[in-house]
Parts: sequence; structure tokens; C-alpha cells
Amino acid sequence: MADVIARANDLEASREAEAELTASLEGEPIAEPLAAGQGDKPFSSLVPAIIGAANLMQTLSATVIANALPSMAVTLHVDPVQLNTTITVYLLALAVFLPVSGWAADRFGAKRVFLIAIALYAASCAACGFATNLPELLLARAAEGAAGALMGPVGRLVLLRTTPKHDLVRAMSVLTMPSLLGPVIGPAIGGFIVTYMSWRWIFFLNLPIAALGLFLVTRYIHDIKEEDAGPLDWTGMVLTGIGMAAVVFAFENLGKNSLPPLLAPSLLAGGLAMLGVYALYARRTPHAILDLKLFRIPTFFASVVGGAFMRMGVGATPFLMAILLQVVFGMSALQAGLMTFASAAAALVMKTTAPPILARFGFRNTLSVNAVIVGVSFMAYAILTKSTPHWIIYMILLTGGFFRSLQFTALNGLAFADIDQPQMSRASTMSTMGQRLAQSIGIGFAATLLRVFQTHAHAARLTVGAITPTFLIIGAVALVSGAFFIVLPANAGAELNVRTRGSRV
Repeated sequence: MADVIARANDLEASREAEAELTASLEGEPIAEPLAAGQGDKPFSSLVPAIIGAANLMQTLSATVIANALPSMAVTLHVDPVQLNTTITVYLLALAVFLPVSGWAADRFGAKRVFLIAIALYAASCAACGFATNLPELLLARAAEGAAGALMGPVGRLVLLRTTPKHDLVRAMSVLTMPSLLGPVIGPAIGGFIVTYMSWRWIFFLNLPIAALGLFLVTRYIHDIKEEDAGPLDWTGMVLTGIGMAAVVFAFENLGKNSLPPLLAPSLLAGGLAMLGVYALYARRTPHAILDLKLFRIPTFFASVVGGAFMRMGVGATPFLMAILLQVVFGMSALQAGLMTFASAAAALVMKTTAPPILARFGFRNTLSVNAVIVGVSFMAYAILTKSTPHWIIYMILLTGGFFRSLQFTALNGLAFADIDQPQMSRASTMSTMGQRLAQSIGIGFAATLLRVFQTHAHAARLTVGAITPTFLIIGAVALVSGAFFIVLPANAGAELNVRTRGSRV
């Protein structure tokens, strides 16, 4: 079960790409701070695709590394279980450095930081590929996580500051397409590389993507930064970084036997305590690294806090489906991968339909109704048995993938509907941290539920009887998010649906 959990954790780290936003561009460098009249420029998908390609590096790495762990263990002369720490180290570095990303973009310029992040990510991937022992690999993975913590939020910030709000939904649809390819093609590429080549090529695979990204960002994106970034809040960085790392690590290990019984709960309590201390500290600090006042904005609050209940389900579902299909139904990893491909394919299809749906029904109605559909889709997995015809499984996965992707497209746009430009950097950082935390909680919550139901049934191994009620509870949690959306004003996010003449995709 620990191997399946590790694979699911890694997959979910890649699906943070679902939360990324995007921008617009014509055929020349126009990615500059928005000025009067700039919102009339026709929409183009080039810049969203550029930022999406950078995100593709992260999703590819996250989805292929799990397949390579056994081969890596042989080469590095370590136990395969020890190599799970390569995933943990990445996630911890991500959590520690996320809070500083917004300040760095304001202080040094979003383009410069984004370029540095891409270069550092490529260099750390190369270091992983050349590693000759476990300590070297862990150090390289930590650097990779730090670069990823900057690359995601800062790339989003570039897009937020250069995209008219009426183009935001279409832009985010373009951006997530390259990112969604990672979970689709990653397992197949990883399997091919491990089978016919060296595992080291899993890391080298990102180098040409990074080189292309550096060229395109340099060519097509202008620098953007705030005039007054303020001093770096070192105290806040320590409190939030260590607090987030402790909470994420604790949730990632709930339901496992990899830690002493009381260590995970202790880390969780300590991490939450540090975040609580930060909340008190931020009230009297003008330049706090995370601006908690953002939660006073109804649309941002609904997206981050309300959306967290939905993201818990998205964090738990790949983990639960991997166990259901492989451990309980006895499918091979390839068979299970082909099954879950349906969900990713539906998500890709949805990206072209989200803008007209949101324009027709509005954000409040779409999110409220769709929350029910998504929650029910989680619950629908509970009816699956080993004898369920495969076409029914495919249909359930297709439906769930489509409506989940619609929900997150709407959530990611709504978060920034009422955010002013000076607040964008901190809002981007806060939103990314909320997404990462919610997905980690979802995995830990699902693993804990499985262990509780397995123990209650006195079963030696996981069965459908343990997984079925877990799906039902996860679906019920997702339904809670609807309460945050139904209370929004009817015109919430209306500015995102404004259309301008001359728009093109």
C-alpha cells in the first residue's frame, strides 16, 4: 500500500497544474503591465502555451519518477523504500519556498525570477540524472522543489498581470492543456525509458523543454515588477515555511507505517501551531509575507477556502482509484493507467467548453451546481466492482474528469476576479499554497479512512468494503464546497465574462 500511496502522492503533486492561470499575447512581445486600452488587444494563446510548457516539466517529472524508483534503487545501491524520500524532499522544499515566491517576483521582476526558476529547475534535473548516491539525489531534488515553488506562482503572476480579466478563463484553458499532458503521457514515457534506457533520462528529458522555455520567455515576455516590494519578511517566511512543510509532511504520511505512531500527529499539531502564530504575527506586520486580508474578498475566500473541500477530493481520488483498480481489482499498472486516461482526456475536452458555459450561466450558478455534480461523481466510484463492465467505468471516469476540470477552471478564475494588480503577487502565492495544502490533506484523509475501515473490518488487506465508504465520505466533503459558492452575489466574476470585439483564440 505504501508504494501505491507514494505513486499517488507524486501524481497529485503534478496535478497542481490544474490550478495554474494564463495570459494573452499577439505575435510580438506585448506581455507588459496592462495599460489603458490594452484590454482591447485580440486574445492569443502563445503566452499561455509558453507558461504551460514550463509547467509541463513539473508534471512530467512528478508522473514518471515513481516508475523509475526500483531501477534507481539498483543503481544507487539502496532499498527502494528509501527512495520514497526523493518525493518527500521535493514536496517539503516546495512548501518551504512557496511563501517567498510573490515577494521575489515583486522585488526582482517576475520575468527574471521565472527565468531563474526554469534554469534552476533544469540544472537540478541534470544533477538528479548525474547523481551517484542517495545524498546527491536528495540534494538535487530539494533544489528542484525550490525551483518548482518559484516557477508555478511566478509564472501565474506574469499571466495575471498581462491578461485582461475578460480573457482570463480562455487563457487558463490554454495554459492547463500542456500541464494536463503530463499525467497522460508521463507513465508511458517513464515506462519506456525505464525499460529500454537508463532511468537517468527521466531527468534529462526536461532539459530541451527548459531550453525552449528560456528562449520563448526571453523573446516574448517583458519584465514586470512592483516599484515598492517592501523588505523580505524573514520571520513570516520561517513561520509559514516550516509550518507548511510540517503540515504537508504530516498529511502525506497519515495512514502509512513509515513513521513512529505519534510523529505524524505531532508534526501536524506543531505545523498548525506555527501557522497560528503567523496569523497573529501578520496582523501587526505591514509587509507580512502572506497577506491574510485577502480572505476578506468574497470571491477569493470562496475560491481558496471553499475550493479546498473540492481539492481534497481531487487529491484523494487518484490515490483511491490506484488502490481500487490495481490492489482490489487486480489490474496491471498499464491497464489502470489506460482506465484513468479517460478522466484526463475528458479534462482536455472541457477546456474548450468552459468559457461559453461560464459566460452563459455565470460563476455562482456554475460552481454551485457543478459542486453537486462533482461530489456525486466521487460517490459514483463507490458502485464499481470487479465485475463492472469496463465501458461503465470509462463513462464514470469521463464524466468525473469533465466536470472536475470545469470546476477548477472556474475556481482559478474566480480567485482573481476582484484582486487589484498590487495584490496579485501575494494572491498568487496564497492561492497556490491553499491548493497544495488541500490536496495533501485529501490524500492523508483518504489514507486514514482506508486504514480505519480496514481495521474495523478486521481485514488483512484492502477490500471494496474499505474503499466504498471512503469514496462516499470524500464525495460528501466535496459537496460542502457548494455552500461557499451559493452565497456569492449573482454577478460574482462577471468581469471575467466580458467580451471585446476582435477577440480570437
